[in-house]
Amino acid sequence: MERQEQRTGNEWRVHRAAEPEFLKRRIDWYYRERVEKTWSGGHIMRGRTPGDDAVVLMSNDYLSIAGHEAILEAQAATVRREGNGLLMSGVFLHGDNPQLALERRLAAWLGSGATVLCQSGWCANTGLIQVIADESVPVYVDMFAHMSLHEGIASSGATPYPFRHNDVECLERMIRRHGPGVVLIDSVYSTDGSIAPIEEIVRVGNEHGCVLVVDESHSLGTHGETGEGLVPALGLTDRVHFRTASLAKAFAGRAGLITCTERFADYFRSTSRPAIFSSTLLPHEVAGFEATLRVIRSEGWRRVRLRRNTAYLRGQLGLLGYNVHEGEAQIIALEAGTEPNTIVLRDALEARGVFGSVFCAPATPAKRSLIRLSVNAGLSMRQLERVVAVCAAIRDEVGMAEWPSTRRLSRCFDRRRRAG
Repeated sequence: MERQEQRTGNEWRVHRAAEPEFLKRRIDWYYRERVEKTWSGGHIMRGRTPGDDAVVLMSNDYLSIAGHEAILEAQAATVRREGNGLLMSGVFLHGDNPQLALERRLAAWLGSGATVLCQSGWCANTGLIQVIADESVPVYVDMFAHMSLHEGIASSGATPYPFRHNDVECLERMIRRHGPGVVLIDSVYSTDGSIAPIEEIVRVGNEHGCVLVVDESHSLGTHGETGEGLVPALGLTDRVHFRTASLAKAFAGRAGLITCTERFADYFRSTSRPAIFSSTLLPHEVAGFEATLRVIRSEGWRRVRLRRNTAYLRGQLGLLGYNVHEGEAQIIALEAGTEPNTIVLRDALEARGVFGSVFCAPATPAKRSLIRLSVNAGLSMRQLERVVAVCAAIRDEVGMAEWPSTRRLSRCFDRRRRAG
């Protein structure tokens, strides 16, 4: 609400428009209820700054390729040669165009008729749902699915029917009650690294005539023989209608994609609002993704090392009593529960040089806040051992035994013991 209008001497005179009362109430609520009451005047996302020797587990660069020489050189050469290219909407793309050529190569790799590149994974998901659902279509969405999928439902005007996380029976009951529609899931969930029962969900969706959308953001590049993701790895490409992904994860760039048929690709570009009203990728981004695709397909040792690092850290944290058993992939959640508990955990980790990402509402349910540790292929065994040692040292300090997630794990073990 600020506008810098005049400069007098060395200072700008700043003019502020008056905030209407309805806006002021919303801003005041945030500072009063969250910043002051819940976060004690601090900010849950802003703790210490990592030092040079810190172990930083905040990046989605799972394969550790953001600094890969071949990728950077491809980008730099293209910037020097072409600058930022033509800045225009993707609806105008046709003919011999590098972005369209990249889309064809991605489609061949992913086993789809076509792919469409978008500005982001958020644009891919919201734009896709806008053009496949409306107020007449029920949309069944896993409660833990990425917020962009929920936002897509809202912008399409469709009725959402959230089902319990990874609960296939719950999903099927809803479909029987409300009829065929769209089913939305993540293959790997971004908060805890849990993996969807994709085969069972696909079976149910196909039997009931539903459209299936699988967000592969956290499995593209990391899962499959050449990083093609879980849907192709499971042999389900011909039974899943659409796959989406953010290329800001293992691809270490900024874009999103949708797999689809060639006929649908043109329909999407010409009807989806994010597609029509966003610019194409820049030439150096396209060149970077071309190089990244080659690296991901050819350097399989990165996936091997990522799996090794993940298995070690998840296994060791499980032995320490942390409830990390609800996930399997490279995302590990330390679920402290309330936001004040999560701040205590954040501070304890960061004071010892370990930095994860805080996840809280609206990214998680209000009382299921957590610190997400994102494992990557570049971590050394010494760094992993340091993380384990820190997590062992802080258990009493952070009250791990009293976390709701710890009690949930205890109840699960009790049920298993009683069951035999």
